Amino acid sequence: MTTTTKTDADVLRIGLISVSDRASAGIYEDQGIPALRAWFTSALTSPWVIVTRLIPDERPAIEAALIDLVDNERCHLVLTTGGTGPARRDVTPEATLAIATKEMPGFGEQMRQISLRFVATAILSRQVAVIRETSDHAALIMNLPGQPKSIRETLEGLKDTDGKQLVAGIFAAVPYCIDLIGGPYIETEPAVCTVFRPKSALRVKPA
Repeated sequence: MTTTTKTDADVLRIGLISVSDRASAGIYEDQGIPALRAWFTSALTSPWVIVTRLIPDERPAIEAALIDLVDNERCHLVLTTGGTGPARRDVTPEATLAIATKEMPGFGEQMRQISLRFVATAILSRQVAVIRETSDHAALIMNLPGQPKSIRETLEGLKDTDGKQLVAGIFAAVPYCIDLIGGPYIETEPAVCTVFRPKSALRVKPA
């Protein structure tokens, strides 16, 4: 284990993209970004900042937002909500895969496993996760559900009435993934989400 001190480089930059024709047009209020902001406020104990985008279900717009958040805003983690179903205008997975360097299929598989505990239609979800790399930067990009309750369940997983973890949420694996692609060390509130890292990757908090 190693002991480290916090610097500006340790601040996690999170990009949040809500994909919705109606919300981006002002027909109704977006719920995805506020739900994600609230979850990160409760879950993260290490420094973080967010950059947000609210865009329509248009593949060129989604691709441009993803590229901008990774390449220009230098986000380490980018989460999208919306546009992952089978409808014709649901193109978020296609846009995500188009700008990717590597696919991370385990995240999508786990998201569907969690959602299937609640609704049979979770099988229709096409959420994906990828890595986008540039010459000197990399980010993890994940497609999340659009509903606030589903977002929380996907990130946290499932717990019993005593708070015991029944099914791990996807965020448990995110900090170590960010470690591996050169991002900041992420720490969480265990009551919300317990991070899983091998012992060799754990850091000792400075006294």
